[in-house]
Amino acid sequence: MSVNPISPTLDLDARGKHHGFLRLPYSRNDSAWGSVMIPITVIANGEGPTALLTGGNHGDEYEGPIALQALSWEIQPEDVSGRVIIVPYMNYPAFRTGTRVSPIDQVNLNRAFPGRPDGTVSQKIAHYFADVLVPMADIVLDYHSGGKTLDFLPYAAAHYLDDKDQQAKCVEAVRAFGAPYTMMMLEIDSVGMFDTTVEGQGKVFVTTELGGGGTATARSAEIAMRGARNVLRHAGILSGQIDCPEDSVMLDMPDGDCFHFATRDGLMHPLADLGDQVKAGQPIAQIWPPDRTGVAPVEVMANRDGVIAARHFPGLIQSGDCVAVIATL
Repeated sequence: MSVNPISPTLDLDARGKHHGFLRLPYSRNDSAWGSVMIPITVIANGEGPTALLTGGNHGDEYEGPIALQALSWEIQPEDVSGRVIIVPYMNYPAFRTGTRVSPIDQVNLNRAFPGRPDGTVSQKIAHYFADVLVPMADIVLDYHSGGKTLDFLPYAAAHYLDDKDQQAKCVEAVRAFGAPYTMMMLEIDSVGMFDTTVEGQGKVFVTTELGGGGTATARSAEIAMRGARNVLRHAGILSGQIDCPEDSVMLDMPDGDCFHFATRDGLMHPLADLGDQVKAGQPIAQIWPPDRTGVAPVEVMANRDGVIAARHFPGLIQSGDCVAVIATL
């Protein structure tokens, strides 16, 4: 069996606070013996659980990297009972180019799990996390937002799982995160996801969607930072009370009817904004022709009653793109 070539430049089990890299050898045209250097911080002290905090699974999503950079700088060993493993830029090549998928192999890291130790760069990264880091963890927080092509209501999410005891523990952690919205999700494309791998190992898992548009805001970054601290307090790794300044609104994405897709290319005209309540059959967007006037737009109708939880972000849309997601209250 192949051995994963990634090696940490720090001791993952050492007490104290240590910064280093996950070094992946990568021979290329401009560096024959080059490496992909993925930043990592480990903070450990005393007895307690291990939390794995990851951002940058997609390279154009920034709330997670901001929050995890701040936490890796601010949290001190004396604050911790247990261990915190922080990886702000999980898909480091994609993060450096601000793209959803890796510029090296064009692989979407969040569809590459459990990965391969002898595969492409993204597959090797996925395998290292699945085979080394996730087994160390008791709880995993993986940040997401909409990137350049989607915008979301700020929510933390748990998935529907066959193991209802595990699902309940995930829901408790998601509620502790304290986002303005809390989502129960059924993924429509779960094969190869980090989420699926983590949950398949029986871990408590929290994920988020905290905005989008290929940027972060002061509010979304604050939600991300506060949420991570809350999750660590919930796990017993940090002391103190969970900080939830507002009641979280519970939302549900129970099936594929929540998702609405474009059937033509064109200029998107939103008819409902994030957070708006809509009724089944109501027009939620129009798609105007991109190349002529005098032609009626295609209307996108709501499949169900609910709240606009996500929307397409750029003004132009392609056939097959997600127009909007409607969650139920």
